[in-house]
Amino acid sequence: METKRDIDRLAGLVIRLCALAAIALLCWYFRSVLVYVIVAFVVSLVGQPLMRLLRRIKIKGKSAPDGLLAIITILVILAGILLFVTRIIPVVSGIIRDASVMNASEMPYNSLIDRFNYWIVGVFPSLGRDFDIVTLLLDKLRELVNISNVSSVIGSVASVAAGIAVGLFSVVFISFFFIRDEKLFGKIICALVPDRIEGSVNSTISDINHLLSRYFLGLIVEVIGVILVDFLGLWLIARIGPDYAIGIAFIAGILNVIPYVGPLIGEVIGVVLCVVLKYGAGVGLAVPIWAFALIVLAIMLAAQMIDNFIYQPVIYSTSIKSTPLEIFIVLLMAGRIGGTVGLLVGIPAYTVIRVIAIRFFSDRKAVRRLIPDIDKEDTGTLV
Repeated sequence: METKRDIDRLAGLVIRLCALAAIALLCWYFRSVLVYVIVAFVVSLVGQPLMRLLRRIKIKGKSAPDGLLAIITILVILAGILLFVTRIIPVVSGIIRDASVMNASEMPYNSLIDRFNYWIVGVFPSLGRDFDIVTLLLDKLRELVNISNVSSVIGSVASVAAGIAVGLFSVVFISFFFIRDEKLFGKIICALVPDRIEGSVNSTISDINHLLSRYFLGLIVEVIGVILVDFLGLWLIARIGPDYAIGIAFIAGILNVIPYVGPLIGEVIGVVLCVVLKYGAGVGLAVPIWAFALIVLAIMLAAQMIDNFIYQPVIYSTSIKSTPLEIFIVLLMAGRIGGTVGLLVGIPAYTVIRVIAIRFFSDRKAVRRLIPDIDKEDTGTLV
């Protein structure tokens, strides 16, 4: 009798493993569709607050249909993306173009650059005595705007244009339904789980929606805040002009989305572009090149300090309810596992895992120790 019971238990385990394997195989086979659904879900998280705001607008005591409000929400999101593409990208391209047409031999060198070149050659003798860091930077910039390089990728771009169009349409179409009915994603998930845990799963998804929506909105505010501080500093202090300032600030703000590594890359790119443009386009303060570089670096470091001590604590503590130590360890692990992509998705993924742990495994010792404020985050306080 006991042997038969063990066999039944083993058979049940094998069936579950086979079911999980089949689900994993289906997810892999339809991974493109799954990506569309996930991206649409993220878009809906960003659009839901606007949707709720539009519902409060009433004419003669009645609000507009949810379908119409969802369309307006999607149009606002697309308009914001289009604004960046049409207004910011040309500015960034102009910065690269203006820097690439400069002649390094005509730039006013000083002893600091000469000493830096001498030091580089000393560390890497294979570069040769004629090595010049400014010439190298300008050559790389020229490659970015080389017509032959651009034309060589036109075929590749054309070959994937149809795929991009299909993906964009799919994301917009799915987002419309997720925004119109904010519980639709939860209904889809609940339809796949047993009835006995459907209520807990539905509450878990509501918590995840609430936290991730606040996180993504906070991330947008953070990017805009970094762009604004960098822009004002580069324009009013470094005096590089509003067009150049907004372009460089935009680069730094977008790269700031990548934790730890992104801000450093943005600062390096910003300092290099500002120094090169100072002598190529005649912009910037009339100070020595080393002083100008330090001023630009100080401006971008100040923006980063404001982000670290003001923006991020507010976003992480109020949106996803995690401590800085948790976030730091999660990002280290995510970066180790997935590199840059891991850094980008680490915090949202951890938020999902954290909510699931609180909902379904709150009685486990490890969960209670790792989430010491679990009693405060009980089921009713996350929504």
